[in-house]
Amino acid sequence: MAYLIGVVLFALAILISVSLHEAGHMITAKAFGMKVTKYFVGFGPTVWSFRKGETEYGLKGVPLGGFCKIVGMTPQDDDVEPGDEKRVMWRYPVWKRTIVMSAGSITHFAIALVTLWILAISAGLPNPNFPSTEEQVRQEPAVVALSDCVVPENAARACAPGDAASPAAQAQLRDGDRITSLNGQPIENYGQLLTALRGVQPGSTATIGYVRDGQPAETRATLARTERPPLDDPEGAVGPVAALGVGLIPSTPTRVTYGPVGAFGATADFTGEMAVGTVQALQRIPQKVPALWHAITGGERDVDTPISVVGASRLGGEAVENNAWLVFFMLFVSLNFFIGVFNLLPLLPLDGGHIAIAWFERARSWLFARLRRPDPGRVDYLKLMPFTYAVILIGGVFTLLTITADVVNPITLFSR
Repeated sequence: MAYLIGVVLFALAILISVSLHEAGHMITAKAFGMKVTKYFVGFGPTVWSFRKGETEYGLKGVPLGGFCKIVGMTPQDDDVEPGDEKRVMWRYPVWKRTIVMSAGSITHFAIALVTLWILAISAGLPNPNFPSTEEQVRQEPAVVALSDCVVPENAARACAPGDAASPAAQAQLRDGDRITSLNGQPIENYGQLLTALRGVQPGSTATIGYVRDGQPAETRATLARTERPPLDDPEGAVGPVAALGVGLIPSTPTRVTYGPVGAFGATADFTGEMAVGTVQALQRIPQKVPALWHAITGGERDVDTPISVVGASRLGGEAVENNAWLVFFMLFVSLNFFIGVFNLLPLLPLDGGHIAIAWFERARSWLFARLRRPDPGRVDYLKLMPFTYAVILIGGVFTLLTITADVVNPITLFSR
């Protein structure tokens, strides 16, 4: 039940975000005097609506997004009523049209920023000093967290029947113990522990020195066998190695909370990192299409493949089911930021496509004026329709792929 509630809550949160996106277009358009005739949440048949002034507001039967109708977005629009000629959108200065068309993405960014600021002063944001590279991890003191088992292959998965029990647990080690030696070899950091384990035969009995609550002690453990790649080549061929059945407890906290003022700087820093990550994710999309198809046809799902709103909602459900509300809200932030950036891409029918055309018209008019040539006028959107349809088709196929993968082979964050 908690999982279903989480799925519904996340889907509802995204629906509200998209509705606010359209409200951003509507509010700025009305503020400039443009005519807005419709604002609806959802698509399909009208469930309920009312009219206030010149705008009809309402709810559609399919709760997937929303829309607002601004009269005369392009010179080719034919729904302009007599007397409204001066209020059509395309007649307004380019800077006003830019504000209106970017207001949707700005709304997503605002939602993400406000949510991040609240998280910064409550649950905390990821610690920028937390070890993020393999080298940083290996330099950490070997303070260990016990695993439930030893997974016998180089894959991150939950324990399964037949997996060997953790040798460390059988040797009465505890979470938070700092390992200081293995078979008499001093251990100063986690990397040295991994190296020392590679020098021991699987199945042999090792003498482990450790410190608990400031007191040194010693125990013996029969090491399990697992499969891992070489330490200096994570992509290399796996081979049999000894395993103790422990992970690392980093010496630095994973999250940091801030005061109301300090939270502004932390939010800005985290947003900058998120912007870089979003651009990199967009660049990786084409190369991830084969991986999506591989997942749909029965292969293992790559956790780095794109997800749809369906997949994000499922992850939100998992987060609620496991009481991981920080994960829930970080997913919400990431998706809002991604939607905001994606909508600004200079492609029709996205908002960024309309913005790009508006500025192209402005630059072209300026250039022709300098050349003392007649103004070429507005771009003919009808000539761009084949390109627009191509973008819609590619986007539709990609969306279908991600939704299908999220249904038949979803990404999971927790063992269920």
